[in-house]
Amino acid sequence: AGALGGGVELSVAAERAATLLAPLLPEAVDHVLLQADLTAVAPGPLRRPLSDALAVLADVESKGGATVYRFTPGSVRRALDSGQTATDLHEFLKAHSRTPVPQPLSYLVDDVARRHGHLRVGAASAYVRCDDDTVLGEILADRRSASLGLRRLAPTVLAAQTDPVALLDGLRSMGYAPAAESATGDVLITRADAYRTPARTAPVPVPDGPPAPDSTLLGAAVRAIRAGDRAATAVRKEPAAAAPAASGALPRTSAAETLATVQAAAMTGSAVWIGYVNAEGGASQRVIAPVRVEGGFVTAFDHTADEVRTYPLHRITGVAELADDQV
Repeated sequence: AGALGGGVELSVAAERAATLLAPLLPEAVDHVLLQADLTAVAPGPLRRPLSDALAVLADVESKGGATVYRFTPGSVRRALDSGQTATDLHEFLKAHSRTPVPQPLSYLVDDVARRHGHLRVGAASAYVRCDDDTVLGEILADRRSASLGLRRLAPTVLAAQTDPVALLDGLRSMGYAPAAESATGDVLITRADAYRTPARTAPVPVPDGPPAPDSTLLGAAVRAIRAGDRAATAVRKEPAAAAPAASGALPRTSAAETLATVQAAAMTGSAVWIGYVNAEGGASQRVIAPVRVEGGFVTAFDHTADEVRTYPLHRITGVAELADDQV
């Protein structure tokens, strides 16, 4: 209710301000005074529709108590480019001028309109030319040429919206035997075994220094350091029948012992210490908690990498249970 009351008060205040200021502001006019020197004088502020239309047809030359507009070939051409015709411009000037339309202004409009559009500019990716316009007519009539975006520019020239290579392929698929030509009109000779070197791509800019690590990267680094410390300090339980291994050496167990130990760890949810050799031959020691053993692979949480990984059993050189105080 308070907001509604405030809105009503603002509306009343605005209406009162408009009533008080109206006698002090000039009244908008709906006409101009055309001059013989190709100018138009607005004796006051113009109404919005007239102001917008006149801004397209003429250029503002000066402002003040009265605004002066200048008609030029460029401004008249701008009005014609907006879709108006010479007849539309004559009627507009006659309807909004308190003075007769000067003859020089009428001549200017007619002269620019007579030359407007004689030259046409458009976009074309490729063209087809043939001395026999009947062949070009057959191509245009063929439904298979619809995807090429062909348009007749002259009796012997067609413009296309596809690139020259696609145009050549399209015409050949239609049963024609076109030949490519250069910008000078010469036939281009291509070798079947010619290969062009692909264009070089711009190198990726190298930053001045390493990017500042964010909180996610810092957290991952801390977890990796802690996991590495745990893996490095983990004490393994040597099998009773195993020969003593040198300090830091990889455990060596048979394939059957490795499989049995990993399966038991997966069932009990305990962690084990393994020796692992990757595809490049790099050996490492890891502390893993097996989750699933099947198909010659063990899926486990790797405490060293602090993530779940899958290891081929044939790359595990051995396995040992952790000491009781490490479990």
